[in-house]
Amino acid sequence: MLYSEMNKEQLLQEKKELKKRYDAFKARGLQLDMSRGKPGKDQLDLSTGIYDVKNYIADGLDVRNYGMLDGIPSCKKLFGDLLGVDAKNVIVGPNASLTLMFDYISQCYTHGAGDKPWCQLEEVKFLCPVPGYDRHFTICEHFGIKMINVPMTEDGPDMDAVEELVKDRNVKGMFCVPKYSNPQGITYSDKTVERIAALKPAASDFRIIWDNAYCIHDLTDDGDELLNIFDILPKYNNEDMVIEVCSTSKITFPGAGVSALIASDNNIAAIKKRLNAQTISYDKMNQHRHVQFFGNADGVREHMKKHAAILKPKFDIVLKHLDEELSGKGIASWVEPKGGYFISLDVMNGCAKRTGELCKEAGVVLTPVGATYPYGIDPNDSNIRIAPSFPPVAELDVAAELLCICVRLACVEKLLG
Repeated sequence: MLYSEMNKEQLLQEKKELKKRYDAFKARGLQLDMSRGKPGKDQLDLSTGIYDVKNYIADGLDVRNYGMLDGIPSCKKLFGDLLGVDAKNVIVGPNASLTLMFDYISQCYTHGAGDKPWCQLEEVKFLCPVPGYDRHFTICEHFGIKMINVPMTEDGPDMDAVEELVKDRNVKGMFCVPKYSNPQGITYSDKTVERIAALKPAASDFRIIWDNAYCIHDLTDDGDELLNIFDILPKYNNEDMVIEVCSTSKITFPGAGVSALIASDNNIAAIKKRLNAQTISYDKMNQHRHVQFFGNADGVREHMKKHAAILKPKFDIVLKHLDEELSGKGIASWVEPKGGYFISLDVMNGCAKRTGELCKEAGVVLTPVGATYPYGIDPNDSNIRIAPSFPPVAELDVAAELLCICVRLACVEKLLG
């Protein structure tokens, strides 16, 4: 029954029954964490063999020594094959793609991207599809970049809004997670990718940070297909507009993976010029270990099937509870992703923070409510990011049920309020 159709007496009875279930969970003294999209121990264990490599000669170079600023050729090729680009357009970086994104924005800020350095401008704006990734927002806040919310649709960012907003020359860029978006798990449609590639921003130095974090993170054999934007950009003379990043953080080890940046010839040259002042080289030994462990792109894809076998049951448990507890009540909606690391739950307006409070009081930690929006402000107080990957299955089963109880309780309180 829809909660909106319940009378006061029915709502009070619903609250009584939910409170009884909630108090029973609270009495258990739980300590469960669904706050971040971290791989679980069983996923990390899949890659321990990466350290068995004994030979450190790669591409004719002793990788323990100086050289190869942009990465060893074999690792550049590995990422190029995975992402469908030429190895010459790949720079292999440190363990985190976040570092690559931060450094590139810093480069634009201090030296520009073919125009004035952004630090010399009165105002710099970035478009942020929402709900979105909190780390993107943190980078913008660090540099004082004004963030503009762009609603997500089932096909990706609202492109009518994007096309209108880029007419402002102060709009210098946009963050995108194009496949299995964080947190909704939406993959941009071919039409959306095409419209992004065809943008004609007023700012000549407009840059899209194409954060392809979940490029091969399918949960099923029929995972989503993302159109390769680098195949489309030349059609519109926009080769320099996109900077793509990815990493093995959720393939091997978040703290000891390898990242990569993909860009046009012009952008690669500008980035390498900066790198020449910034570093001697990134960790080539780690790059070599990854190449030796996987062999080639198909080896990475086979490895990710093992991850999927671990992750899919966790996603299924959460989705099962959402369906059983929240369907048909008119208080929540969600997307069932085919990959990625998150489930995005939208609850009745004004109820997300209260849901988070109830969960915390009962021993379940969620991503801070509001984190999926710039400045930590969800205008509708409705979005909750669920991260199923880290807890063991048994703990996740408990946490998901409790979360649903808290959602229902928060909504009943709101309606009675």
